[in-house]
Amino acid sequence: MTKSAAWTALLAVALAAPAAAQYRESLIDADRYRGLAADHRAYRVGDVITVFVLEVSRARSQAGVDATSELGLDANLRSPTTRYDATLGVGGGHSGGAQTVRAGEVRAQISAQVVAVDRDGRMLIEGLQTLLINGERQQIRLRGLVRPEDIAADNSVLSQRVANADIELVGVGVVSESARQSLVYRALKWLRLL
Repeated sequence: MTKSAAWTALLAVALAAPAAAQYRESLIDADRYRGLAADHRAYRVGDVITVFVLEVSRARSQAGVDATSELGLDANLRSPTTRYDATLGVGGGHSGGAQTVRAGEVRAQISAQVVAVDRDGRMLIEGLQTLLINGERQQIRLRGLVRPEDIAADNSVLSQRVANADIELVGVGVVSESARQSLVYRALKWLRLL
């Protein structure tokens, strides 16, 4: 190798070293980078997805009973001087009815994070949102599975599209405390005095 070829090789190595150092100090992680025109829907662990919770549940149960039963017996006996009449009757009846109506509605928008992805691309998501309104703390918890094809272009999904959805709304504060029955009332109800 000639002296000029050695200098050229050394110069090439010296110029390449700062470029590699600059690449390591870049603000962009080349392995995780997605361009501006790329699809920005959630697809990996750590990604965030918006879930629109629109759940309405209504249940109604109704039962009715109507039963009746009758038995009658008449007997007449006559003699030349007397007349005997006897009547025996048994009757019964029962009528009853019951109705139960229950309704619930939750409307919210919550951001959830992808915590696991299976081999088919389905994502396990979890989210928690806490609100404090007039001293009342409300928490919305969400957990479930989302298929990639159910995610809209704006990276959102409807709660009806979340499989095995576990949605919990918990309130703690003045309103929930006033809605709870007192201990005395519950004890009297348990003793069937009320």
